Amino acid sequence: MAKGKKKSGDNINARLALVVKSGKYTLGYKSTVKAIRSGKAKIVIISSNCPPLRKSEIEYYAMLAKIEVHHYAGGNTDLGTACGRHFRVSMLAVTDPGDSDIVKA
Repeated sequence: MAKGKKKSGDNINARLALVVKSGKYTLGYKSTVKAIRSGKAKIVIISSNCPPLRKSEIEYYAMLAKIEVHHYAGGNTDLGTACGRHFRVSMLAVTDPGDSDIVKA
């Protein structure tokens, strides 16, 4: 069972790398809220160690805008690394998936 969980994590990392390479996205809390409120976000990805109040606020905005929310298994350092950045990323909004099928999955 643990292998399936690992494969799922690898799968989202691969899709995220494809979005970073070919699509459009915004990193961080403020820009994610702006993307949700303007209706540009297709999916929101939140790290596991994001503060609960901030996480619930984003989930609420996403629910109102009918946007899918994915809870990333790793922390904010792992999410930053998955995006190809050398800093922590608490959340990101994908505005254009590009060649990736991250929105469908």
